[in-house]
Amino acid sequence: MVERADSDPTAKVTAAAPRWAWRRSGWWAPGEDAKRDARGPSAWTRGRVLAALAVLTAGLLAFHRAVPNTTGRLGSLLEAFLPWLGLVVVVLLGLALLRRSATALVALLLPVAAWTYLFGGLLLPGTKPSAHDLAVVQHNAGDENTDPAGTARALADAEPDLIALEELVPQALPVYEKTLAPDYPYHTVQGTVGLWSKHPLTDARLLDIKPRAITEPWSRGLRTVVHTQHGEIAVYVAHLPSVRLRASGLASSWRDESAGLLGKAIAAEKLKTVILLGDVNSTVDDRGLAPLTSQMNAAERGFAFSFPAAFPLARIDQVMARSATVGHIRTLPATGSDHLPVTARITLD
Repeated sequence: MVERADSDPTAKVTAAAPRWAWRRSGWWAPGEDAKRDARGPSAWTRGRVLAALAVLTAGLLAFHRAVPNTTGRLGSLLEAFLPWLGLVVVVLLGLALLRRSATALVALLLPVAAWTYLFGGLLLPGTKPSAHDLAVVQHNAGDENTDPAGTARALADAEPDLIALEELVPQALPVYEKTLAPDYPYHTVQGTVGLWSKHPLTDARLLDIKPRAITEPWSRGLRTVVHTQHGEIAVYVAHLPSVRLRASGLASSWRDESAGLLGKAIAAEKLKTVILLGDVNSTVDDRGLAPLTSQMNAAERGFAFSFPAAFPLARIDQVMARSATVGHIRTLPATGSDHLPVTARITLD
């Protein structure tokens, strides 16, 4: 009588044992794929879309100048809000942790490095004031500001050497002059922009930065010389044209043209040290301001988002300097304007 193989306990064990085979990926046994499928994708295969988005974000940060500005000025639009790509990185980080994706987490190192390179320095504390510092305040006071006296007092309380104002309307101008006069005996107003100073002013004049397409009266720039204990400084106050976000993109051609005229005037300035205070209607990352940023220093510390005052998204009120260093910039408390005032200390070379 022949014993059946399936009645042998040893045979049962032998039959149940997996048969191993060699694959390019290593030793494999039947059932291993099923176990792997049951566990789901690994940490290195999950989150590939998140990883791709992280790489794209890093590319936009590192190569934002490569985004074309020919159609709808998309490049300028991106650059106006470039720091906010850091928020995209935070969202992607949360999703990567939720997905437990090692690939996405590693890919996120790229945008983190790019953002830190571009904006990390702004988070550092400012340097200590020096004897050669000049404190300045820049503020678009707002043509609908119902409390010019309170605005003037708030700016003077910061005790700057210079106060630059834009959108000075005729009915509010006497209020600013009267309120600021005790602490700022020197001032000049040209059109809708003005400068108040603790130091003597000379050679004040209107600066023509009006785009060709504007035919109505439009005076938004001035140039004057401030006589400080450290020498003469050419100070420019400007309010560049507004930009508009439309379905076709960013409408900034007037702003760009005005920035070009202002840049030419500063390039031709004979005095070594130049300070620019103004509402330039964009951030210093916007290539539309290249005529200014290519020859002047911007703030080294601080974000100081100034507009809109209710929920600041960007710093369009700028303090720039030539042959001087703009240190920490910060916002002051809200006034009756739709902009926040910004203040900075400028170290003269």
